[in-house]
Parts: sequence; C-alpha cells; structure tokens
Amino acid sequence: MTDQSDSTALSFEDALRQLEQIVGRLESGDVPLDQAISLYEQGDSLRKLCQARLDAAQARIEQVRTDASGNVTGTTPFAAA
Repeated sequence: MTDQSDSTALSFEDALRQLEQIVGRLESGDVPLDQAISLYEQGDSLRKLCQARLDAAQARIEQVRTDASGNVTGTTPFAAA
C-alpha cells in the first residue's frame, strides 16, 4: 500500500487497484481494528484521489459543435447528465 504523500504520484488505475485491494481486505473481516482503521483512512485518500482524477478528466472532455451542414463550429465544455 502507499501513504497519503505517495498517493498523488499514482495513476488513476494504480490508485483504483490499491483501493480495490483495501476494500477486499476490509470485507474479509480478518483485519484487526487498528489496522482496519488505518486501511479505511488509506482507502478514503485513494477514493479522493480517484475522484479528483475523474473530475479532471471530465473537465478536459469537450463536445464538438457542428452547424446544419455538419461543419465543425467549435467546442463546448462537457456537461454531465
């Protein structure tokens, strides 16, 4: 696993993979309470990192606008449904 200072260097995929591993360990029920709390804190940091990466990716996505003839006229920011 990684601590919070190292987590910002992780890719989205690596952070998600680590988060899934943490969830699996917590769901197993075989983790002592103190370790479970530590894992939960690490998981929460990874969740926030993943959400921030998703938000940044969404902000970069643009919708292409076209005129009646199908010619590209510009772009507009992505609007989440």
